Amino acid sequence: MTGSAEREKGTPGRLAELLIDASTEAIDAAGGHSGGVYLRSNTPGLLRLAVLAGLPGPLFRPWGRLHADSKFPVADAYRLGVHVVLPNATECMRRYPQFAASLPFQFGSLYVPVISGSTTYGVLTVLRPSAPDATEVLSGLDRMTRLAEELGAALRELEDEDKDEDGLHVAWDGEAVCVQATATYRPEGRMARFVWDPVTAAVTGDGALHALLGVEPATALDSAQAIADVVAPGDTYQVMAALRATAAGKPPPLPLRVRAADGSIRLLDLWTPATGPVPPGGGPPVSGVVVDPGAASTYDSAADLLPDGVFCLDRMGLVTYANPRAAQLLGRDRQELLGRPLWEGVPWLNQIGCEDQLRGALLSLEPVHFHVRRPDDPEQRQEPYEGDWLAMAVHPGRDGLTCTVAPSNRVTGPPLPLLPAHTDGNGAAAGVTSLAPLYRPIVLAIALTEAVTARQVSAVVMKELLPAFGGRRLAIYLLQDRHLYLAWENGFPQGFLTPFDGVGLDTRLPGVETLTSGRPLFFDSMQQLAEAYPGIPLDAEEGARAFLPLIASGRPVGSCILGFDRSRSFSTEERAVLTALAGLIAHAMEKAQRYDSEAALARGLQQALLPRRLSAHPQVETAGRYLPGTQGMEVGGDWYDVVEAGDGLALVIGDVQGHGVQAAATMGQLRSAVRAFALGDRPPDEVMSGTNHLLIDLDPGQFASCCYLRLDPASGLVRVARAGHPPPLIRTPDGRTRVWDIPGGVVLGVDPHAQYPVAELQLEPDSILALYTDGLVERPGVDIDDGIAALRVALAKAAGPAARTGGRSLAGVADRLTTAARHAADRPDDIALLLAARRTKPGRHP
Repeated sequence: MTGSAEREKGTPGRLAELLIDASTEAIDAAGGHSGGVYLRSNTPGLLRLAVLAGLPGPLFRPWGRLHADSKFPVADAYRLGVHVVLPNATECMRRYPQFAASLPFQFGSLYVPVISGSTTYGVLTVLRPSAPDATEVLSGLDRMTRLAEELGAALRELEDEDKDEDGLHVAWDGEAVCVQATATYRPEGRMARFVWDPVTAAVTGDGALHALLGVEPATALDSAQAIADVVAPGDTYQVMAALRATAAGKPPPLPLRVRAADGSIRLLDLWTPATGPVPPGGGPPVSGVVVDPGAASTYDSAADLLPDGVFCLDRMGLVTYANPRAAQLLGRDRQELLGRPLWEGVPWLNQIGCEDQLRGALLSLEPVHFHVRRPDDPEQRQEPYEGDWLAMAVHPGRDGLTCTVAPSNRVTGPPLPLLPAHTDGNGAAAGVTSLAPLYRPIVLAIALTEAVTARQVSAVVMKELLPAFGGRRLAIYLLQDRHLYLAWENGFPQGFLTPFDGVGLDTRLPGVETLTSGRPLFFDSMQQLAEAYPGIPLDAEEGARAFLPLIASGRPVGSCILGFDRSRSFSTEERAVLTALAGLIAHAMEKAQRYDSEAALARGLQQALLPRRLSAHPQVETAGRYLPGTQGMEVGGDWYDVVEAGDGLALVIGDVQGHGVQAAATMGQLRSAVRAFALGDRPPDEVMSGTNHLLIDLDPGQFASCCYLRLDPASGLVRVARAGHPPPLIRTPDGRTRVWDIPGGVVLGVDPHAQYPVAELQLEPDSILALYTDGLVERPGVDIDDGIAALRVALAKAAGPAARTGGRSLAGVADRLTTAARHAADRPDDIALLLAARRTKPGRHP
């Protein structure tokens, strides 16, 4: 982090400067064209884009905040602490379809977590040109990793210097700071930087400052007033006011357009991304950039003579050049274009279609061509006015975009939709993203395909829909027996929604009437809501509300309420999109209700088929446990049993592939078959072979793993055969625990000629046998052998010293081995566990 050591320690502005330095250096290191840093925020689970380098912030606001558990590469890098490398769009679509759907362009990206010790602060990210595979980006990834490590150490030092008792000190809760990435070519005198300290009044500038301002190198520019006098002699007060407002944390709309002494346009950009309170006696240091976009070169003068329009943008979207023909065709005065963001200089281009084209060019560095229709309002154009359509092309480079514009009488592709991109209820720029109309149906639909329960659907809506429209509150009601019951709520005051839970369809409430009428209801303010429904309880004094009907295939499902903290209006496009998204949510909820019903049926069937009591023997103690999965239909496939087999006991455990009612039914058939074979005291290999043939004859389209043991309590002889099932564990009386690594055959239901070899073991008194299904030892991203080893250690601890004398009940051991699984919020698979111990004294048989 070059230069960070000289900066004043403990100031809030230092955090941003560290992040800016890391971002720009990472872009150079990885051969990228843009990048930034995501940082944790004081909102639990929320990541905020703190710095964006080389891209215009307004076009990328939709990615300004992400949940740490979302299906995005930034979230995975932060949550898992791993590098994420996406060399191209194909790999991105394969691994992160939601992210690929929201940015469907050809580019690569790298994500490196910023960690110090046990603390993960955020993620350093770089966007770069597409590569055929990851090998091309590995050298850059190594350099990024070192930068992330340095940044993590610097953030740890910053955090240690200035702890914030009210929240995280190294955190980000505001909008992203947008800065230029390091340019590969920067003409002398066109851009200069400076830093002003409002406490000491000192100003420091880079070597280009005097040249750009046209003053002698010996001239002292050691105060804000001196800078203002030469930057904009006629606008000194405006510059000083902007500096003071920025230092106070209330920056004016930037960049600031001011005029130099010769009348030319200059651009002044200021920032001080303070993350804490303003220090006593003055604000934090203010960083500034002065840009002279109007200094025409010989090449610019030549472009002035071209018959077609040509204009140039830097990577922040600012117009740095426009020839007279471009100004004429765009309907704007040339001086009104220079130094402004394109969407401000040409307001009628402020539409989602144009935004999308610019995003594609900025990210992929590939040319884009499109047609756009000019507005009919004569005030938005200058004469002469040739035709309704313009053919536009954008040719990107590492440092900016060159755009051409020409009249077009023939449209070769679909026209761009003329939809407003960034407006709020007052017509001003807003934080509501233009991606909501264009991409949110795609992103939300992809996310909803992975949600199978009503709770999961609601969580997806909370994470994907609400942030897109700037909402803060969500409530989802589902219809049952002509009443609406609350299925999910977030952001409302505690207990506020309780009186509305279970209301009938004859109640006059907006959440009810939106469903019964099938029409969405939008209220720009709480006053509007109170006027439409006199006497209705209000959860806030101000804000907007949207009530959406959840209707799937003509059938009412429920209603959805979106809450906003501030008053706002809903455009026609937003109303249409929200209504369409409500249909997606309704279909997902209907599917979730079917899953919930089937899951309940499967659980009931599973419980009915599992043994109510295990066969007993005076010299054998047994204990069994079953835990259904908690994600969707993850129930129904696992079983265990203890069966009398001649003068011994048969111990069996199995796992049917798949879940749901079909898996539970197949499990019941296999359990009955194994019991029949065991009661006939058939050898283990014959039990496996017979069950295998039965499953093949039934042809349910499923296979199963199984482990079958026959234990002779008197002699301790154990004979076992297994079919694709995890091996048993054995704990001896001296406390040692090991895996019984025995040979086995393929899973049941695949090969009619499969062989199942039998292994033998002499089981000592007070030894414990543990049979289990893979749900107990498998974890995403973890080798199953590691899971088995962990279970082996847990068995050794759970049995305890008392096991040596047979004093500890196996029921307690079984409970200890399944404690973590019982308390897990999400179990991706069901779990079965069967323990058996040969006792020298009569045992217990739970």
